Amino acid sequence: MKLQQLRYLCEVANQGLNLSKAAESLHTSQPGISKQISLLESELGVDIFVRNGKRVVKITPPGQAIIEIAERMLRDAKNLKQVGQEFTNEASGSLTIATTHTQARYALPPAIKRFTARYPKVKLILRQGSPTQIAELVTSGEADIAIATEAIELFQELVMLPCYQWNRCIITPPRHPLLKLEKLTLEAIVQYPIITYDFAFTGRTKINQAFEAKGLTPNVVLTAIDADVIKTYVELGLGVGILAQMAFDPKRDKHLRAIDASHLFEPSTTRIGITRNSYLRGYVYDFIGMFAPHLNHSVITAAMEGHP
Repeated sequence: MKLQQLRYLCEVANQGLNLSKAAESLHTSQPGISKQISLLESELGVDIFVRNGKRVVKITPPGQAIIEIAERMLRDAKNLKQVGQEFTNEASGSLTIATTHTQARYALPPAIKRFTARYPKVKLILRQGSPTQIAELVTSGEADIAIATEAIELFQELVMLPCYQWNRCIITPPRHPLLKLEKLTLEAIVQYPIITYDFAFTGRTKINQAFEAKGLTPNVVLTAIDADVIKTYVELGLGVGILAQMAFDPKRDKHLRAIDASHLFEPSTTRIGITRNSYLRGYVYDFIGMFAPHLNHSVITAAMEGHP
């Protein structure tokens, strides 16, 4: 049994049983992957996959258990390398952060600036995607930590560390009728077309729940994964925007106006997700502390070990 075989096996599962995509992702050949998985099946004495000709169509029950163990073994192998690197070269390496556009653009820059100044030899990589994609990047080992608001709490493999709470604002062009109201209401907002986040992103569930609780049906004419895209179309007059407060900057967004909407929506919590039982290098602890100062080394370690 070789780690390479386990790596091939897990990648085939991650790629939806598509051998071609797995081979492309691993920069190897499809026949090579097929051969190594067949050798592993022979060694273990069970079929991991159900095949239809040369196509892999299903994972067998023992195959599912084997893949889960293989994923743990690959994580442990990565942890072993991390331990070695920690003690041979403490201030160099890499840190891959999977996050959403809003976090990368508006919340992370101060922490990243401090981190790169303290650890100039650490390669910092940002991977952006939906909260579900972000969580999958961490659980598959392609990223070290996830930073997002929704969906990542659904992944049991991740330890969840709450960072901060935030809420929303309504953005409009200048001289919009909503700006004249003494107090903003949901009933007033639904009178206009709405531009906001895609369903999978940045607290969209909280927005939906607020309107549903009032029996209101908002006219959402455009959704986007990018706060800057939302602002662009509000500027064009397509509607009013519902946006994370952190994404509005009066100095930059001179052609827009913002109205506080925190009294209309439940706050959302941004969290950091880390794979359980993973080994974190010292600079990863430092980055988390820079982003969320209340998450010190002892707090993170207790969470990783399952203590309250």
